[in-house]
Amino acid sequence: MADALARVNVGPVVGDPVMVAKSGDALLDAAAEQVYVARLFPRAALITPNLLEAARLLGRTIPDVPAMTRAAHDLLALGPAAVLVKGGSRLPGDAVDVFCDRERTVELRSPRIDTPHTHGAGCTLSAAITARLALGAPLLEAVRGAKEYLTEALRTAYATGHGRGPLDHLHVLAR
Repeated sequence: MADALARVNVGPVVGDPVMVAKSGDALLDAAAEQVYVARLFPRAALITPNLLEAARLLGRTIPDVPAMTRAAHDLLALGPAAVLVKGGSRLPGDAVDVFCDRERTVELRSPRIDTPHTHGAGCTLSAAITARLALGAPLLEAVRGAKEYLTEALRTAYATGHGRGPLDHLHVLAR
């Protein structure tokens, strides 16, 4: 994939390092993680690790928002143009994500939505950021808009079958 990105201008690349499941189980082996960091991070306009992925990449725990901020800066040093460390449901209080680029660090807060129906939340966020970038939004604006979209998709999520249900990706059509 890194070779293809080097040959073709696809616009801003958002890298969602799907490396660690919500359960904490590793989804990539250490060698694949090293290739991901070495070859894809430098090509990324933004990487969007969750807390478990950021902790794995940095080899340390991330227990609170100040640690998220330090992690975002340390991940930025690995080569991407910007980092969004996703707090998700791992920390108490508001849902906090930390955005960091070479110019600023911003805490993005939204109300925590009490729902078990969170399947695909991280992928939805990175895809929504990518879509907004494709429409020409500046990076931080794309991140803010995607977080708002995700918050509403969580608020209107619904149960289907057993276990965690999906987000309501079509909530914008109900307006």
